[in-house]
Amino acid sequence: MKRAIIIVLDSVGIGELPDAAAFGDVGSNTLVNIKKVRPQTSLPNLCALGLGDIQGRDISLLGEVAAPKGCYGKMAERSIGKDTTTGHWEMAGIITKRPFPTFTETGFPKEVMDAFEAAIGTKTLGNYAESGTVIIQDLGVEHMKTGYPIVYTLRTACSRLRHMRMSFLSKSCMKCAKRQEKS
Repeated sequence: MKRAIIIVLDSVGIGELPDAAAFGDVGSNTLVNIKKVRPQTSLPNLCALGLGDIQGRDISLLGEVAAPKGCYGKMAERSIGKDTTTGHWEMAGIITKRPFPTFTETGFPKEVMDAFEAAIGTKTLGNYAESGTVIIQDLGVEHMKTGYPIVYTLRTACSRLRHMRMSFLSKSCMKCAKRQEKS
């Protein structure tokens, strides 16, 4: 085989892993949970490739096919930690022996935020764990008034930076990227 195509649908979970309880992920199964709440959800192309044929609790609700057109499966990381972050590292060939800190209880430490704000040249808003939609509801108006980017974490240990104004986004992100290159 000369080429392989790997498609990663980030945050599109297909069931919890055996270590789910250790990381607060019991019951995680994004696609099936969406299908249960919104039965009209239809993923015909992914199901044709074999999505609904993956082994696991209620996955067949997505739509099994008699002869999938693709290879399909569900992988489990060898790393210790939250699946989203450790999975990305594993795809790059790095197996982690201990979980990354998640900062979901306290946000990022002050020294991290101070260094980040110094690097991007502006204050930030937020720095707590929340969903993207809720953080925008909480801080969107203040962001629009000040232009300060919104920083937040998710339960998955991913950090996020939000800009809602496109004019600010393009200018500010370019400045941030240039500062990061120098540091």
